[in-house]
Amino acid sequence: MSKTHPPELKKYMDKEIELKLNGNRHVSGILRGFDPFMNMVIDEAVEYPKNGNSINLGMTVIRGNSVVIMEPKERCDPKFALFSCLAIDEK
Repeated sequence: MSKTHPPELKKYMDKEIELKLNGNRHVSGILRGFDPFMNMVIDEAVEYPKNGNSINLGMTVIRGNSVVIMEPKERCDPKFALFSCLAIDEK
């Protein structure tokens, strides 16, 4: 049986991220915490529904199994530089 590894989200802590969730939902906010199942605590979370109005959610928990795509809105700290950080820096 293979071991599961925790998600490598440490480089995104206290950074603004954007999430695409199941059901074509979009949320952005500041990553404040996560666990091995990629459940995330997002602060200053805002949901962007299709009708164009934004909904302020405040601090919320996003279940890891509902995340389709996660991307940073800011550059990450160079001390954690991995391929994902390098790709962001090249833009």
